[in-house]
Amino acid sequence: MLTALRRWWMTPPRSGIQVIICPWEYRHLRASARAHIGVGVVLLALALAVLTFGGSDWRAYAWTLVFVVFSAGHLALGYWELTLADAVEGG
Repeated sequence: MLTALRRWWMTPPRSGIQVIICPWEYRHLRASARAHIGVGVVLLALALAVLTFGGSDWRAYAWTLVFVVFSAGHLALGYWELTLADAVEGG
């Protein structure tokens, strides 16, 4: 199983940014970017909900911070993938 996965991952030979991004995601950059941005927006909404209804103790602020950090990561990754998709398509 592991050998077949390794063989799939290594073929066809990839160069440049294709080495960093998994093959399916590289073939569908815009869809993947939209999914990351959607997840980022949902996480930001969860952070807002926890901040609004969670009370004023340290746990509510900690969960809000966790949601905001993961949201920022997803939004940044989605933006990067959209930028990469524009560069790959030539404009």
